[in-house]
Amino acid sequence: MLYYLFEYLHKLKVPGAGVFQYITFRSAAAIILSLLIATVVGRHIIRLLRRQQVGEEIRDLGLEGQMQKQGTPTMGGVIILLSILVPVLLFARLNNIYIQLMLIATVWLGLIGFLDDYIKIFKRDKRGLKGRFKIIGQVGLGLIVGITLYVSDDVLIRERVPVTKSEVAVQAVGDDGVQEKPVVYRDVKSTRTTIPFFKNNQFDYAWFGAFAGKHAEQIGWFIFIIITILIVTAVSNGANLTDGLDGLATGTSAIAGVTLGILAYVSGNMIYADYLNIMYIPYSGELVVFISAFTGATIGFLWYNSYPAQVFMGDTGSLSLGGIIAVFAIIIHKELLIPVLCGIFLMENLSVVMQVSYFKFTKRRFGEGRRIFLMAPLHHHYQKKGLPEAKIVTRFWIVGIALAVLTIVTLKIR
Repeated sequence: MLYYLFEYLHKLKVPGAGVFQYITFRSAAAIILSLLIATVVGRHIIRLLRRQQVGEEIRDLGLEGQMQKQGTPTMGGVIILLSILVPVLLFARLNNIYIQLMLIATVWLGLIGFLDDYIKIFKRDKRGLKGRFKIIGQVGLGLIVGITLYVSDDVLIRERVPVTKSEVAVQAVGDDGVQEKPVVYRDVKSTRTTIPFFKNNQFDYAWFGAFAGKHAEQIGWFIFIIITILIVTAVSNGANLTDGLDGLATGTSAIAGVTLGILAYVSGNMIYADYLNIMYIPYSGELVVFISAFTGATIGFLWYNSYPAQVFMGDTGSLSLGGIIAVFAIIIHKELLIPVLCGIFLMENLSVVMQVSYFKFTKRRFGEGRRIFLMAPLHHHYQKKGLPEAKIVTRFWIVGIALAVLTIVTLKIR
């Protein structure tokens, strides 16, 4: 909202009003405001949660220090959502299709998580929202994102196109005196995405429909929508499973947020995109404002969520964090980097799947269920081994940083 006010003031030649035209300035303002909201307003929200007796009910799993967390305020994800939404609404260009999608994803999954927490706490039902309704909500968001990216005329990538004979006639001369072919660009709808570790780093979903001839692109978009649904569901659930130790999901999400901010900035800047040989996505640079607010919100929430936690985010926060990371990566065509960037979420998901599958298999085969890990998700396995909670969280953060660096390095490793 402030962007439009200062844009109007800039037209009136008000000194200094033009600074709001710069994404870097608005991103800095967003991260500062989100930090302030999370730390200052967050303190009052925690007090309110305590007064309302919105405390976490802890099951005794035999983990060290677990029962001391009994009664710690939960639903702190409200702090994160507020710290994201307010700065974005103030500093971002709200007519940008990508910002609109991110706002929808944030509110959508925030409401699903809030409903789950509400049922657990106020309805005294430990199961919370039934799993199938969560899945329906996640699939619904995936459909909204995938279909919007397909039908919106504002969702384009800029690509080089072959020059025509008339264009070749106006060749430019380089510094070395050699004639250079002119570079021609056009904005197109595309089913291409970035694939890591390959020299030709673009993968086209339409290749799956090559057999269909002229309908290949439509098949490519259909597959893209299916992939979008799977990624939103998987990453959202992965963040939810990771939220089991103080600061673990929050810190991991902050690391992913910083990485996605770098990727969004270079993807939305034509000079950097051309230099790194990645696809340039017009108007996607505005997403840096959103991810700055996201990063500020998660770091600010860590003020209260770090060990020993004064508040838990609950599903209100964890489902939202995972969904935001997934949708953001999809929008900037970096969804195939998710297994690397979100390796922590992936391992938490896989540990649960492996544990449950192996237990069921061995129970059928041998009449007695056996386990791969001492406990799942993975972070509880290390707790069972006797590692202190703070050490587990710190080591997971270190792994997350290493994966984030690897994600960025894939821009050049091909």
